[in-house]
Amino acid sequence: MMGRGEFGEILRMAGDTIRGNKLRSALTVLGIVIGVAVVIGVSSIGRGLDDNVRTIVSSIGADTIFAFHLEPFTFGRMTEEMRTRKELTYEDAVAMRDLPHVKAVNAGVRYFRPELGIGSFAVKYRDKKAKNTILEGNQASAKEVFDLQIASGRWFVEADEEHRSNVAVTAADVTEELFGSEDPIGKEITIEGQLFTVIGTAKRVKSVFGGGKNPEDNKVILPLSTMHKLHPELKQHWISVKATSHADVPKAVDEMRELLRRRRKVPYDKPDNFAVFTPDFISTAWNQITGALFIGMFAISSVALIVGGVGVMNIMLVSVTERTREIGVRKAIGARKQDILLQFTLEAIMLTAVGGVIGVTAGALVVWAIPAVWPSLPARMSMFWTTFGFSSAAAVGLLFGIYPAWKAANLDPIESLRYE
Repeated sequence: MMGRGEFGEILRMAGDTIRGNKLRSALTVLGIVIGVAVVIGVSSIGRGLDDNVRTIVSSIGADTIFAFHLEPFTFGRMTEEMRTRKELTYEDAVAMRDLPHVKAVNAGVRYFRPELGIGSFAVKYRDKKAKNTILEGNQASAKEVFDLQIASGRWFVEADEEHRSNVAVTAADVTEELFGSEDPIGKEITIEGQLFTVIGTAKRVKSVFGGGKNPEDNKVILPLSTMHKLHPELKQHWISVKATSHADVPKAVDEMRELLRRRRKVPYDKPDNFAVFTPDFISTAWNQITGALFIGMFAISSVALIVGGVGVMNIMLVSVTERTREIGVRKAIGARKQDILLQFTLEAIMLTAVGGVIGVTAGALVVWAIPAVWPSLPARMSMFWTTFGFSSAAAVGLLFGIYPAWKAANLDPIESLRYE
């Protein structure tokens, strides 16, 4: 058995060899550093975005259900059948109020540029203007469906809808740009040449991307009937439903599907020509969107680790050749095969472990720098992926260093002493 002193001596010899060839060692582990830094950087961004998505989904509510005439996320081109689908109507939403497991229903429309996710209106107050604002129409029941938190003022009431009142609730960015520190309640804003009285302001909405501007904070919400008066051409209703409880969500979904199939006269042997989904669908779609991207990034980091491993093997083979005479001397004075094998294996592992430490440090700097450079991109360092990156670096040293170490351990001592 090898004693602790012997192992320590071999460890010191391996460290001395690495320190004696600093430039070569640094160039050798460059691929390892890049690979580990990419693993930590990508995983940190992914974790930050995933945390934000989970927060948004939980804020929507586990008992909320949505219905729309199209799938909310469509990958690739829409089919002809999807392009010609009839929109959901306000009457569809009214019919859902009587379903047994439905507590509240809201029908909503919005005027915006869907390809960019932003609005196209300029909302004015005196000499101030909020640009690219989304106009949205909702019912009084939206407050109950979404458990809306009003920053100040109030939400719409049924009387506002019945009278098609020119009242509005402004989102956080609109409120800030138009009114600053001034109290907006009761003030009149101009939309498309018409005056609207601000009756309430909404709290800031959590975004998938941690900072920057969120389009959902740059909108003005009107009563649905007022929105129809302003833009009668808007017919694409989003129907949002609050189930009687989280346990009743599957029952409410089935009831909504059955109702819409009946109202839209869908034959029993044909698929739905509409979509009914819960917030969990957002998480599923998010995983589909980001899964391939993160797999690709991890593949790139794996290539960097493999390239670094090949570099380690190459340098270790060169080191074995350079130190052939040293190996012969060590064997001549009693060094065993396992001593030589352990020495060169430890050199490779120490080399890549140092690269792993540098890679972890570089990854931490990347995670720190990302929010500073791109405030909208969240990044949270993960202990699991940090440990995984460092362990991968050490494993690369073991995997690619074992052959040069085996070759060194099996050199003939007589031939090694003769080597010049």
